[in-house]
Amino acid sequence: MNYRDLTLRERQVLGIIIQSYVVSAMPVGSRTIARNYNLGLSDATIRNVMADLEADGFISQPHTSAGRVPTDKGYRYYVDLIMNVSRIDEEEKRMIDDRFSSRNSELKGTSAEVLGAAARVLGSISRQLAVVLPPRLSNAVFERLDIVQLASSRIMVVIAIQSLFVKTIVMELNAEISRQKIDAVVDVLNERLSGLTLEEIRSTIGKRLSDFKGSEGLMNSIVSSADTLFDESSILERLYVSGTENIVDQPEFKHPEKVRDIITMIEDKFGMARLVDNAVPSALRQIRECEVAISIGTENRTGNAADLTIVSSPYFAGKMIGRVGVMGPKRMDYEHAVRVVNYMAGCLSEALSGNN
Repeated sequence: MNYRDLTLRERQVLGIIIQSYVVSAMPVGSRTIARNYNLGLSDATIRNVMADLEADGFISQPHTSAGRVPTDKGYRYYVDLIMNVSRIDEEEKRMIDDRFSSRNSELKGTSAEVLGAAARVLGSISRQLAVVLPPRLSNAVFERLDIVQLASSRIMVVIAIQSLFVKTIVMELNAEISRQKIDAVVDVLNERLSGLTLEEIRSTIGKRLSDFKGSEGLMNSIVSSADTLFDESSILERLYVSGTENIVDQPEFKHPEKVRDIITMIEDKFGMARLVDNAVPSALRQIRECEVAISIGTENRTGNAADLTIVSSPYFAGKMIGRVGVMGPKRMDYEHAVRVVNYMAGCLSEALSGNN
């Protein structure tokens, strides 16, 4: 976003308006700033500074109120050039560690449960809507495949991917097959495919198994279904969400229509996943993969998110990259959101690396 550089006074006033609005959800007037903040400026001087900020689109006057509220442009300037994010304080760090570690110790060990626990802890700590997007699996390394026989001609294929991610698909066969023949196919598949990425398997599975003899019907079914069995796109439907009550309790979303829009958006898991995934501009993906990304209001690519801010950070599971973040009103405590999201991303990376 292009904007002129603000003077020191303008930065001070804009920062105060945003910080005050975050706490009160009420428009901020010049008299409030003059009385409550020791800037050494008169009420009239502050009014002039606010007039300049409004003229340049950093703040606006809602309705006929004498106070001002930040615009998307004002929030963006604050996030980019004013905000100072300190390290997470020890008490909050300990709280996250205790809750996440205790939940982790109760889990059965799958990454799905770890991601769900992270969403619940982050939602509680941030007091926002927490979202955890599982990693894309195209660069994931295939570990092993198992087949569970559900009926004489019906099987469930269980694919284990690095960091304990598991994918299951039920398949109907054209003919009955014995457990002995299934085991033979499983052995060959694991021997020839283990260590490859899902993308490599999809593109080369036919060639790798072309000389297989015996139980050709089952093996042909596996090969012909490779695009589905070893596809990573369905992972976007598995979004872990927690803290819906935090967002609907905000004054910005008290109107029934707003609540309905928020609930509808949250229930659309695929749409939510795309919203979080698209909140990071492509340039940031390449240059700042380890940094927290903040997408404010109209920067979000769907109309129903124009009143929201998304703060997200990548986490790592082997070669795979997922995203963890919070979603809330533009009037959120940005410094706090960045601290807890960044720390939770590190906790997730550590937890999932331990599963490799």
